[in-house]
Amino acid sequence: MESGTVTDDSSFDPPSSLPAAAVSRWTSAVSRRYQHLLDKITPRILLRWIAFAAIALIYVLRVYFVNGFYLVSYGIGIYVLNLLMGFLSPQENPEIYDGPILPTRNSDEFRPFVRLLSEFKFWYSLTRAFCIGLVMTFFRVFDVPRFDGKKDPAADGTSLSRA
Repeated sequence: MESGTVTDDSSFDPPSSLPAAAVSRWTSAVSRRYQHLLDKITPRILLRWIAFAAIALIYVLRVYFVNGFYLVSYGIGIYVLNLLMGFLSPQENPEIYDGPILPTRNSDEFRPFVRLLSEFKFWYSLTRAFCIGLVMTFFRVFDVPRFDGKKDPAADGTSLSRA
């Protein structure tokens, strides 16, 4: 082999790309496992909603006992209302649809109610929102103080009931 000859060695990776490749392999493996878990739980509707109720209960108890994170809860509440509107709304707006809403003859095709947001996406978005909110309650930076004019009795160590 002559000096100065460049060989085509495709298995050679520069040292700087080795950690990036390892991280890429790890994220793709985690992503595949996560998608497999979602695929397995998709047909189990009751189990999914029980799991969501447990996560939501843990979040509510955490906010109650910490006595804070009202802004995070407010944000989750607005997001839940937005999801609920999408879940209850039809995919096609009947106000701008030309023609009869219901079939008038037997030959007309019956179109069932199709939601704008499917049940699985509704559940998934709710669960993700409460999980993110739960993680946020472990960081004091997200505990924005409330400014409602009332004095917080826990702040000065006194209570409202005096004997």
